Amino acid sequence: MIKTHVIGFPRIGGKRELKWALEAFWGGELTENELNYRAVSIMRHNWVCQKTAGLDYITAGDFSLYDHVLDITAAIGAVPPRFRQNDAPTGLGLYFSMARGDVSRGIPAMEMTKWFDTNYHYLVPEFYAGQRFKKSSAFFEDQVKAARRFGRPVKLCLLGPVSYIMLGKEIDASVNRLDYLDAVTDVYIEILQAAAKDCALVQLDEPILNTDIDAPVKAALSRAYAKISSRVKDVPLMLAAYFSALEPNLDTAVSLPVQVLHVDLCAGESDFDRVLQSLPDRMSLSLGIVNGRNIWRTDMTRALAMIDRARAVLGSGRLLLSSSCSLLHVPVDLDRESALDPVVKQWMAFAVQKCRELSRLKNYALNGFPEEARDREEKLWAGRAGHPALNNRSVRKRMRDITPRMLQRDLPFTERNPLQKAALGLPPLPTTTIGSFPQTGEIRKTRRALRNGAITDADYTEFMREQIKMILSFQENIGLDVLVHGEVERNDMVEYFGQQLDGFCFTGNGWVQSYGSRCVKPPVIYGDVSRPHPMTVPWMEYALKQTRKPVKGMLTGPVTILCWSFVRDDLAPADVCRQIALAVRDEAADLEKSGISVIQIDEPAFREGMPLRRARQDEYLGWAVECFHLASCGVKAETQVHTHMCYSEFNSIIKWIAEMDADVISIEASRSRMELLSVFDDFNYPNEIGPGVYDIHSPRIPGKEELKELIKKALRYIPAAKLWINPDCGLKTRTWPQVEQALTNMVRAAAEIRAEIDAEAGV
Repeated sequence: MIKTHVIGFPRIGGKRELKWALEAFWGGELTENELNYRAVSIMRHNWVCQKTAGLDYITAGDFSLYDHVLDITAAIGAVPPRFRQNDAPTGLGLYFSMARGDVSRGIPAMEMTKWFDTNYHYLVPEFYAGQRFKKSSAFFEDQVKAARRFGRPVKLCLLGPVSYIMLGKEIDASVNRLDYLDAVTDVYIEILQAAAKDCALVQLDEPILNTDIDAPVKAALSRAYAKISSRVKDVPLMLAAYFSALEPNLDTAVSLPVQVLHVDLCAGESDFDRVLQSLPDRMSLSLGIVNGRNIWRTDMTRALAMIDRARAVLGSGRLLLSSSCSLLHVPVDLDRESALDPVVKQWMAFAVQKCRELSRLKNYALNGFPEEARDREEKLWAGRAGHPALNNRSVRKRMRDITPRMLQRDLPFTERNPLQKAALGLPPLPTTTIGSFPQTGEIRKTRRALRNGAITDADYTEFMREQIKMILSFQENIGLDVLVHGEVERNDMVEYFGQQLDGFCFTGNGWVQSYGSRCVKPPVIYGDVSRPHPMTVPWMEYALKQTRKPVKGMLTGPVTILCWSFVRDDLAPADVCRQIALAVRDEAADLEKSGISVIQIDEPAFREGMPLRRARQDEYLGWAVECFHLASCGVKAETQVHTHMCYSEFNSIIKWIAEMDADVISIEASRSRMELLSVFDDFNYPNEIGPGVYDIHSPRIPGKEELKELIKKALRYIPAAKLWINPDCGLKTRTWPQVEQALTNMVRAAAEIRAEIDAEAGV
């Protein structure tokens, strides 16, 4: 009999209950017991959804109060030593101090970075000399026990030990992470043995198999799973790999002593036939056939054809049907959406609907695809293909008319840079921020009032102008050099632009988790993209009139809009990105005409969109750089173009970042204590750089001396003539008291370093 399950389910709750509970707990409004009660309520709802949909297994272990990688860190006792010193908190206090930093003791949070090629962020495990591991909680077995009450076989899912280790970092140069494999695996075994009696299946996620790994990592997988299988005998093991095809790692995957292999057939269909041919007789196959990364409904005809291919080789008894990866990356329930165009809505499926799709696929595979259902499918897909919004002739013509001249600036950087310095008149080590300022309750309330019709457009505009004026005045008063208007009118850096572009639609409750309590509501790109009118110009024209200092025009770049949206699946991503780039190009040109001399085109998702396999990365990077050029190269040489990138490992793509030819790039660097900048030792980056010195993802306020230390570290890698001073990212999630003190400290630190440089030069 074919079995059904999902790799994981969203953990934020249908109404973002987790977000509100966490923020209430951090604010002292909830006790630990009350937070745990709300967490259990979300888990129960998730299990009810899976049971009601008819799934054969319900999944436990996928819920987290902040991050599933951090959960492993806590469960195996891998807490970094700095969090255990000086009367350290325990329990949830310790857990959240690792995630957010410990303000009272001045301890920074663990480093955070992107989860493979997604917009989810995880907390990076740390490995140091003399480290010891021990089972430190019953977090996972408690979830399994609770799930058993729902009358379905329970599957426990955990991030596998080798992926956990390889996603971490060595704190001490003398340490090799893999030297800790046996110790970490032993604790995993304790966790699995404790949970095994209540489980029908254990899922161990090893997405590291979907990347380019070397012989030591393959050997580590073999060693770890030989050990686990020899000591965890009471429950079958499933190895889950996702986000791409297994390709050269398929031999390793099928050699491991597990009973089930899960493969992603949405991102990794290319080696499906090899998987079928290579699977040993002792192993069943879980087909990741429902897309866990996008919101489009499953093409039943195509999916059933793939199931039939697998059944022909393996039979029904060795098949499971599943989501391609965790449904963490999609919203919870499409039935909550009441404002979507009904035509577009019928093309979609969220997590709840994807669970139902799996049950339907199982039913159709075993009992036949009813003619009535088949006809509905054909009509649906034909209607989508012919929809006018997906076939805009003027947009398609403009794409065909792109020329090489549109992809380069009027002058090279060496000639642009003096013109920009003369026009802007900035000091050495110029200071700026990334763009957004705190989105206060008053701002959100005013935005809701406009949406609900409680205030007029004129009232809204006046309120936002007052906010912009206040933000500009604050920046002038503390001495920032290049100002921003604060983005107070923007709900989200992608949604704000998508709402003003044709080809987009928006959900009311389509939230997904980015990290912790941070949720985003991605726009949906369903048709051809174009810009019907200017999007930011009126706000920037007002801002320019309030100050004599330069004010940055703030735009989101085409790659980021692409990566942080749910993207149509009937057109190549590169072509969708080119459509967006043309719209951003038009906006940049209009900003320049309005008097803006500094334009920031943010690309925090630039690396995120890169394929996991090196063999396909250059193709992606080529069109991604081209799209940035298309968006940014329509302005004059005197106009300074900035870009910003979030948590990224730059070493492997630094030449492509240089190819983007932004006049200034700002990057997040504070959590790594400027370690990311070591890449500039070996690569002479030609343009200017602003490594973040203030970690905005933590409520902790850095002191002036700490900021000076970080600036001095940055100066070891970047010449003073090329160095900018800025926070890691936008400030929208911070409070005003935090921002006021942190930015004041940053400006003062930069001023003192300037003075020290001048003194050394005898100025």
